[in-house]
Amino acid sequence: MATISLRKANARLPPEVNRVLYVRNLPFNISSEEMYDIFGKYGAIRQIRIGNGKDTRGTAFVVYEDIYDAKTAVDHLSGFNVANRYLIVLYYQHAKMSKKFDQKKKEEEIVKLQEKYGVSAKDK
Repeated sequence: MATISLRKANARLPPEVNRVLYVRNLPFNISSEEMYDIFGKYGAIRQIRIGNGKDTRGTAFVVYEDIYDAKTAVDHLSGFNVANRYLIVLYYQHAKMSKKFDQKKKEEEIVKLQEKYGVSAKDK
């Protein structure tokens, strides 16, 4: 019932709003069941992906079935305290994420070229 009134009140959502949420500052030992308990209160969840790599620990992606449920979750869970950590819940933005990966690839490519041609960063 709450989502129906939300839909009527916000007929037009901002362009950054989507069904996929990017969650940061999670406890490293959080389980998927705990994630479903926390985020499932705001609507049907299609998928949760928790980062387990060295550079992705403490992050997760949460995909909702409905965009309005995702908006409600962001509104209510940003700053939510889980195991003495305050969650950072953002809308996933593909352009920003791909820029981060492109930057890493470029840095790796520069290091490879420096090694190949015997140039170090100190020579500059």
